[in-house]
Amino acid sequence: MTAALNGGLFAATICPMHDTGGLDFTSLERHFAQVLSDPGQAGLLLNGHAGEGIHMSRSEQADVVRIAREVAGKRRILAAVSAENTEFAAADAQAALKAGADAIMVFAPFSWALGVDPRAVVAHHRGIAEATGAPIYLFQGSVASGGLHYNTDLLKQLLEIDAVAGIKEGSWEVKAYETTLRTARAMRPDVAVMASGDEHLFGCYMLGSDGSAVSLSALVPDLITALDTHVRGGRIPDALKIHAALYDLARLVYARPGHLAAARLKACLAAMGRIDSPACRAPTPRISDAELDALMAALRPCLELSA
Repeated sequence: MTAALNGGLFAATICPMHDTGGLDFTSLERHFAQVLSDPGQAGLLLNGHAGEGIHMSRSEQADVVRIAREVAGKRRILAAVSAENTEFAAADAQAALKAGADAIMVFAPFSWALGVDPRAVVAHHRGIAEATGAPIYLFQGSVASGGLHYNTDLLKQLLEIDAVAGIKEGSWEVKAYETTLRTARAMRPDVAVMASGDEHLFGCYMLGSDGSAVSLSALVPDLITALDTHVRGGRIPDALKIHAALYDLARLVYARPGHLAAARLKACLAAMGRIDSPACRAPTPRISDAELDALMAALRPCLELSA
């Protein structure tokens, strides 16, 4: 199997919620359909950071996958698991696969940011792979996140797991992205390296990628597709126009504190009428009107380029 078969452009979707905190399945189905109306999207990444998977029960995560499967048809579904405990993460993964996921993306538990023994990282991934028998995607976290970013030696150990099929590369730094890319190409050319730093997609696409897995595709999927298409076609001036617009939007969506990214994405989608409410599950607050105004001002050039 080649890296291209494991890759593609995946939209890291949000999960609409009612003001009471319950999942809004009607808006969720509409959200999936809107994102997948762009034929360039290979599939969906569900229950990740943007999808607030850490705030959901196992059954809720599975419900999200089930609805996505109904909407996505034959397009691929990657289901994220983020549980701290390997047994729980494996059970979450099994439930997602039963609901229709094609592969599992293993997000690093947030406690690892405090520092973690590499043996635990490898054992966690290997345990999920063995429990599910499914393809596994790694999440390469930001270089600023401590233990959520795997150094080269640890990445090589993870690539020794046969089930690893891809990497969501969120180093958020082009140099670190290239290190991951070169390591994977040398050890496992079958593993898809998928760009994930929204502000740096252009640079990552120029270096080479097997796709991407970004939450900006929840807002402007066709623009992510166009950026990838222009780079692959050598139309660099056109790609740079898109990059400039995406950069201005991304730096606001992913500004500190980063845990508000989902709230910012939802606020934009609600303002556009694509979901019914910008609500997130507690304790995530809504963003201010002033911040929404700034986000929408940055989003408008992107929408104009999409038109």
